[in-house]
Amino acid sequence: MSLTMRKRRVEIVVPPTRLDQIRTQATRAAARVAPMATGAREVAVHRIDDARVWAAPRLERAAHTVEEQLAPRVSAMLSDAAKAMDPKRSSRSRRRWPVLTLLTGVALGAVGYMMYRNNQQWVEAMKETGLEAGERIGDAVAGTSRKAAETGEKAAEAGERLAEKTEQVTDPRKGRP
Repeated sequence: MSLTMRKRRVEIVVPPTRLDQIRTQATRAAARVAPMATGAREVAVHRIDDARVWAAPRLERAAHTVEEQLAPRVSAMLSDAAKAMDPKRSSRSRRRWPVLTLLTGVALGAVGYMMYRNNQQWVEAMKETGLEAGERIGDAVAGTSRKAAETGEKAAEAGERLAEKTEQVTDPRKGRP
């Protein structure tokens, strides 16, 4: 047997009788250790299978979480960073928003002004129509009150006649009709 140390070989010489003793001790130890090694190997195989059964669903869940939650966020972040770095897109978009806002405001102002003008014309038309309608309503109220007064007078007369008849019936001195 030889050992290498600092580029020098050192040879160890072992007598053959001692080699035979070591060989027999090693075979006895191997015979004793072999069943324990087999049992340890079987236990290790079962433990590895158990670990795989436990870890597989968790790894699957982690993969889905990364795919569904983390990857889109990272992708969006990288996309935003790319847009911010792009000199053409940033200068155009910076000019576009104020102009779009200004045009939208002008359009809304024009629509509001038109609605206001139409509303004023409508108000004036309603005032004119309202005066005519008011006159018609006044005439109708006056006619109704005349009719109510006439009906009231007729009811009073009918009440007096009825009172006279009941007096004659209840008072025997006045005579019967």
